[in-house]
Amino acid sequence: MDQSVLDAQIRWPDVPAAYGWLSLTARGEWRLHPLGDAYLGGLGEGITNIQILSFFGRNYAAEPTGEWFFQNGPQRVYVRLDAAPFVVRLDPTLGALVSHNGQIIEQVTQWLLDEDGQLYTQTNLGPARIDDRDLGLLADRLMTAHAQSLLEALEQSDLTQTPATGLDFFDPTGVFAALAQPAAFAMVQRKDLPSILNFVANPKAPLPTAPL
Repeated sequence: MDQSVLDAQIRWPDVPAAYGWLSLTARGEWRLHPLGDAYLGGLGEGITNIQILSFFGRNYAAEPTGEWFFQNGPQRVYVRLDAAPFVVRLDPTLGALVSHNGQIIEQVTQWLLDEDGQLYTQTNLGPARIDDRDLGLLADRLMTAHAQSLLEALEQSDLTQTPATGLDFFDPTGVFAALAQPAAFAMVQRKDLPSILNFVANPKAPLPTAPL
């Protein structure tokens, strides 16, 4: 986090947290909800200012309980996640997987495919979804130890009887360093992803406690 943000938390430690003002789309776009109603699922407003987007990305973190937030100076602003805490793209030029906030993924330890064909992963940064625009490239890149691609494994499986689960996938070419080690693959229901990957998709303000 920015040093100025860390300093602000020390100077003003009791600023109430904000809920419902910010969301992260399935393609890694920050959206603002001026009415504080992100929890209702609305689209919100796009943010185009590069400096603001960079500030969001540098000061983005998580609670141990799986709630992700943007630290806006002394105030913690919790984020509705439309897919996962991170959205990841493949950058063949860098040979890297890059998160929506510009961080390099160093390691992938798990792959999860939902019923809509969207691919999620557990990384050293935290839970992530692969940007759907890069699914084709990644599906061709990931291989089993027997040189079967992820796409081939899915095409050859009867997903209602013998789904392609229990396999490990990695990138044998070594192009993407984060994919060098085999990671387990499983098929899951999208509704189960937050509990499997340990994140809170739609944080809500805690109910006030009754006076004693």
